[in-house]
Amino acid sequence: MGNDFYTAEQVAELLGLHVRTVRNYIQDGRLPAVRIGKQYRITPDGLATLTGGETRTERPRIDVTSIVTVDPIDSHTASRLTTSLSAATMGRGNTGTRLRVDTAYDNGTSSLKIVVIGDPLDSAEVLRLVDTFVEGTL
Repeated sequence: MGNDFYTAEQVAELLGLHVRTVRNYIQDGRLPAVRIGKQYRITPDGLATLTGGETRTERPRIDVTSIVTVDPIDSHTASRLTTSLSAATMGRGNTGTRLRVDTAYDNGTSSLKIVVIGDPLDSAEVLRLVDTFVEGTL
């Protein structure tokens, strides 16, 4: 078990409460706990629920980095695509994460590099937008 659970006594000490008060909170449902044998065990998330603190997220944060090369593409079309991506991604971030899209056009090779950093779902949507735009200009 390690440090994954607190006892009622530990929670009482942490919060400066009497252990009977902590047990009453458990019985009232204000403090989520599991009974193991004759003792209650409280998770850090259960303690955070009582104190109004933040709980740990169940899902880890996942970021995706994609680099797309559109080659060949003329500077006017590259500019239109860059503007379209900028407008489409403004305010994006469905999962509360920041979505970043950067572009760089190389006149010498007539190629456009697009760097997408963000949540997998938002990044996939940006890649679909790029594909749709490029397919529409052929």
